[in-house]
Amino acid sequence: MNKILSTCLLAAALTFVSCDQDKKDPEMAQTENSAEDFNFKADEFADLKILRYQIPGWENLSLKEQKLVYYLTQAGLSGRDIIWDQNYRHNLTIREALENIYVNYEGDKSSEDWKAFETYLKRVWFSNGIHHHYSNAKLKPEFSKEYFDTLLKETNTDLTGEAYEVIFNDKDAKKVNLNEADGLIEGSAVNMYGEGITAAEVDAFYANKKSPNPEKPLAYGINTKLVKENGKLVEKVYKSGGLYGEAIDEIVKWLEKAKAVAENEKQANALGLLIDYYNTGDLQTWDEYNVAWVEATEGNIDYINSFIEVYNDPKGYTGSYESIVQIKDFDMSEKMSKVEQNVQWFEDNSPIMDEHKKDSVVGVTYKTVIVAGESGDASPSTPIGVNLPNSSWIRKAHGSKSVSLGNIINAYENAGGTDKLKEFAHDEEEIALSEKYGNQADKLHTALHEVVGHASGQLNKGVGTTKETLKSYASTLEEGRADLVGLYYLMDPKLEELGLTDNAEELGKAAYNDYIRNGLMTQLVRLELGDDVEEAHMRNRQWVSAWVFEKGKEEGVIEKVEKDGKTYFDIKEYQKLRELFGELLRETQRIKSEGDYEAVKELVENYGVKVDQKMHKEVLDRNAQFKSAPYSGFINPVLVAEMDENGEINTIKVTQPASFEKQMMMYSENFSFLTEKKRANGETKKEETAEAAEM
Repeated sequence: MNKILSTCLLAAALTFVSCDQDKKDPEMAQTENSAEDFNFKADEFADLKILRYQIPGWENLSLKEQKLVYYLTQAGLSGRDIIWDQNYRHNLTIREALENIYVNYEGDKSSEDWKAFETYLKRVWFSNGIHHHYSNAKLKPEFSKEYFDTLLKETNTDLTGEAYEVIFNDKDAKKVNLNEADGLIEGSAVNMYGEGITAAEVDAFYANKKSPNPEKPLAYGINTKLVKENGKLVEKVYKSGGLYGEAIDEIVKWLEKAKAVAENEKQANALGLLIDYYNTGDLQTWDEYNVAWVEATEGNIDYINSFIEVYNDPKGYTGSYESIVQIKDFDMSEKMSKVEQNVQWFEDNSPIMDEHKKDSVVGVTYKTVIVAGESGDASPSTPIGVNLPNSSWIRKAHGSKSVSLGNIINAYENAGGTDKLKEFAHDEEEIALSEKYGNQADKLHTALHEVVGHASGQLNKGVGTTKETLKSYASTLEEGRADLVGLYYLMDPKLEELGLTDNAEELGKAAYNDYIRNGLMTQLVRLELGDDVEEAHMRNRQWVSAWVFEKGKEEGVIEKVEKDGKTYFDIKEYQKLRELFGELLRETQRIKSEGDYEAVKELVENYGVKVDQKMHKEVLDRNAQFKSAPYSGFINPVLVAEMDENGEINTIKVTQPASFEKQMMMYSENFSFLTEKKRANGETKKEETAEAAEM
């Protein structure tokens, strides 16, 4: 719930290989270039651009710290198969078949059909399954069923039944469906509920779950799959010995190693509780872990690991598996700590109702970090900022951690351009503002969104959690609310007083221009003509922008301009727009605090879902001149461990893999713990992988 995504989604993961693995495939590792001549772009296909990112400051870590990063990232990658299975029940079977074809096909690889197959496979890799990572629509292969049959036959690949048919038919067309008319669960292909379960049954099941302490509600459903057995609803728990147990056992193994090299006692204690949680699946332990984790603020290394964000559950209960390993960026964190230190000022001066403000905003920490590894739901498509934990009572009593993924943002900035800005911006002044302040505004908006936005406000006494009260609209409401906090303060003189910008007014103008342009126009390039907006962040950007545009019409706050047959949005009254952002923030906080379902439904459905088809077609036509893909992902650094004569790690070097394809195949070779091939091989593969990873 508490992620912020860039306007062109990013992706990253980190892989570790041993020296022996490097010798087996020399193309898998190339020495990383210096920052000056680093090539950020690696590949482009379909609607995806694959970039590279660096890990600056790696050499400044101690060997013990490098080992901690190593073990945490190995733990993260060990759970990679989980997100594939959570995303769709046939994903792992389909992936195995596609990869077997890719490795064993010896026919014509220069044909258009084969190129279409490769592109389809790369898209499936990127999305962790057969549904688009952002739109949730099923990916459509651009090769025929007959050609696919030939590939299966010539490579002796076994793929039959529904797993075969679904690649080409219209079944399970959307991973996550948020249109209640089609059934939130019945219309969603995501594999978080068993066959034949309805949304009403889910609501009734969890309504009967009562937390021992109502003031500290447990996260029921966060680590389970709800299924029917003999006509009764039963939870299958994600834990060692339970659902996904084979992968979880691998995660635990590496977390144990990480605990042994923890930087301090608090960090080790948190890791121990996470291990206990994976072993038992106990929700009380989950809360105890989150409290320990959020209070472990010392040290240079941190991490996110478990079943966390609920975007992929149409009912908002079950968390997707996710792992991010982080190294503190000391320089940027020092600069941005000023936001953290003044979070109470922002709360006190917010336009929300006084009764919805916190008297004391506790324990918010904010860091700019260097990504040192991602997996699961965070990879390949990654956020650029994260604020956790999601539990409201823990956030209120113990605080939260906010991070901005600095090297991911840097890589995106280095690979970007200004051509699209010049096409869709209204005038030269707008372009100049964005070029001068756009990057700085993005970083500050991320900080304000994460540190102040998600930490601000409180629920009225007796009001249930947002997933209970706001249901399928909870995620988009929360992200829009946090966006509004950032937008409201980006033009505040307080930012100049804190030394975060030299001109808050100009910075705010650049931010407002970029946000409105994206919310009303440019983000539509991600949708096919005729589609509604489904993804939570896209929805929130549209309903925020559309609401202020409509409410400001009478005073001419934002003008819709037609020029040379093209549409533009020109902000005329920036201070009045700021006031409108404040009004909407006040209302979104009221909706959250009071649990007003009808109000959030009206807000999102009226402003955030439907698309002006004439505008959409125009945007797509204007964007067609740009060959750059609308989504970005990353080819991922590889750490190569070198050993001394006793077999102990004495150094770990950062290298870059040769290609996205090689990395994906290496993942499947070394981190598949839930596939049929893995099960058929028994423990042999597990032992080989563990041995290689230790080397």
